[in-house]
Amino acid sequence: MDRPLLSRTSPRMQLGRPQLLPPPCLPIAQLRSAQRRCIGSRPCQPVAALRPGRLVNGRGGLTVARAIDMSNPSPISSLDASEGLEMVFDNKSDAECTVITVEGKDKAHLLMSLTGGLSSAGLTVVSASITSDDGRVLDVFRVQTAEGQKVPETQHQYIRNHVLGVAASSSRSSMPAIYGIVAAAEVERLKPLRGSGAQNDVDALELAAAEMAAAAAELVAIERDILKMRASNADLRSLQPKEAQRTEAAAGLERKMAAIQAVLAARRNMLSVEPEKPKSQAEKLLDTLKPPSPARAAAGAGSGSGYEILLQAFNWESHRHSLYRSLLGKVKELSDVGFTAVWMPPPSDSVSPQGYLPRDLYNLDCAYGSESDLRELIAAFHQHNIKVIADMVINHRCASNQGSDGKWNKFGGRLAWDSSAITSNNPAFGGRGNPKQGDDYAAAPNIDHSQERIRNDITNWMKYLRNSIGFDGWRFDFVRGYLGSYCKQYIDETTPAMAFGEYWDSCEYTDGVLNYNQDAHRQRTVNWCDSTGGTSAAFDFTTKGILQEAVGRREYWRLVDSQGRPPGVMGMWPSRAITFIDNHDTGSTLNHWPFPPRNLPEGYAYILTHPGTPCVFVDHLYQNEGNLRKAILELVAIRRRNGINARSKVTVKKSAADVYACMIDDKVAVKIGPGDWSPNHQGIKVNGKELKSASAGFQYAVWEPQS
Repeated sequence: MDRPLLSRTSPRMQLGRPQLLPPPCLPIAQLRSAQRRCIGSRPCQPVAALRPGRLVNGRGGLTVARAIDMSNPSPISSLDASEGLEMVFDNKSDAECTVITVEGKDKAHLLMSLTGGLSSAGLTVVSASITSDDGRVLDVFRVQTAEGQKVPETQHQYIRNHVLGVAASSSRSSMPAIYGIVAAAEVERLKPLRGSGAQNDVDALELAAAEMAAAAAELVAIERDILKMRASNADLRSLQPKEAQRTEAAAGLERKMAAIQAVLAARRNMLSVEPEKPKSQAEKLLDTLKPPSPARAAAGAGSGSGYEILLQAFNWESHRHSLYRSLLGKVKELSDVGFTAVWMPPPSDSVSPQGYLPRDLYNLDCAYGSESDLRELIAAFHQHNIKVIADMVINHRCASNQGSDGKWNKFGGRLAWDSSAITSNNPAFGGRGNPKQGDDYAAAPNIDHSQERIRNDITNWMKYLRNSIGFDGWRFDFVRGYLGSYCKQYIDETTPAMAFGEYWDSCEYTDGVLNYNQDAHRQRTVNWCDSTGGTSAAFDFTTKGILQEAVGRREYWRLVDSQGRPPGVMGMWPSRAITFIDNHDTGSTLNHWPFPPRNLPEGYAYILTHPGTPCVFVDHLYQNEGNLRKAILELVAIRRRNGINARSKVTVKKSAADVYACMIDDKVAVKIGPGDWSPNHQGIKVNGKELKSASAGFQYAVWEPQS
């Protein structure tokens, strides 16, 4: 069994091995009480009474307060340190794990120090419950040995010395800020993003460059320390904390590199260009036929400015009425709500009315309306400063006729390909191209993107959609079917304002229940974004899976990972996370993986206040049941008023079985779940004032600063 050491897989952090679903942690408050709460059918057990012990010198230069048991020998031991922390080891209350409680004064880098110390001591953190208020922490860890057993009492003192030693010397960040693990500079880094004037773009670039240089210097310093330790023959145990710091610093540097890419992209979009002279229809047509420009480095569109609020403007049944004409009458309303971008269905002629079996790509008369209707709708959206995103189905394409072999592989329209454009491992359609480089889509001919001529054809078609029709960005369908590097080329060549992919991968389950640890799942999505050079974002299926499991099973402790971050892609690379509750596949009439209906307000309270780029499903926007529409309208307004963006900071205040609570950017408080929590009861103030209620509904509440 692998030990859960911190390791990095490009470019983000991944913690430990996949873990089985834990039962909820015991309520933190009860760990300090005289009686333990009953769990299931097990009898309640008393907690051993402890009294302060005498101070003695312990190993590692720490001052240790040894607990003296006032009754018989007990499986609970308590140990204090001069660092202001107390650790309680409890082998009795949980049938499977040792429960370790850490309480005391918070300090910089504490949470990561504790988890790193437990891991380097050979323990697996099965689950954690974290509370931080008024400069004090109360953290509860359920742990097991590498053999999946409880920690023997004989090892308690050694583990205490080791973990507190790491906590006393580590420089790792403990505050659960999620854009990078090192959170100290996060607030300062976000200040330029809050400015909307063009005069701030130079300052933003200068700050991002300086912070990237600082992150590089930190990594170099840690590398040098490691070289010195190895030269002095330091043992593995001494090296492990420093290796974890190096992993963290490397991830931090890569995030700073992504940040400067985002600033460059924003500056590129703000550059004023001389208006083009009007062109005739013939000149526009000739432009679409020009060969692609030479490859160039691109900062990448990703999730746009960071302040985008996206609406999926269709469902699975939208082809049954004239979608384009219907939306035309709602453009101003959608602008007034606060949406900055709309995701539209595939625009081309298709075998299926929904558009996901495209046939003649340049033919834009489809079940949703005519090309003329589409142009009019896009122009109306642009008049209200709303970006329009096209659904790009380029993994596969349906043929118009049968080829000489009797198989459907003769394509029609302007792109009159033959079987040579189809991947060779697609025998049902007689493919003669190169082997498939991704997952197969059996319902239609899979296109061979490895051929330059095919990529050129696709690029020219996308340029036509961008320059002539007016689309602003791309949503790439079924991106597991072809390499992310091809998406990068298409993005680089068409310079969209936004680009994101559908990397739909299965979460990890045990006996039908979602596992607590979904790090490997989100890592695969992050890896795909990396394969596009960071130019594309991706739908955060990890967050959807964990969030709907948490609210549906009343297990809100799932909403924080073992490092104190949100557990989805938004906790690893928030600027590349498109968060959502449902879409045309998971919900609508297909209902492949629907969010629990009664918990929809909670779901939107989460994604519309948290980092990442939220996407609202049109079915939910117009659903009045459960006051869902009212909740969405209020939450969108809160996000806009308070400048919440894709890289906003999350500080988790409570994560337990019945409640999840956090602060966003140190000014907006969020609570979901049936449990009780209020920032005002916790003494949280902004600018010396208590927060005011901004929105509340079924099992959720949001507070914001007083004006």
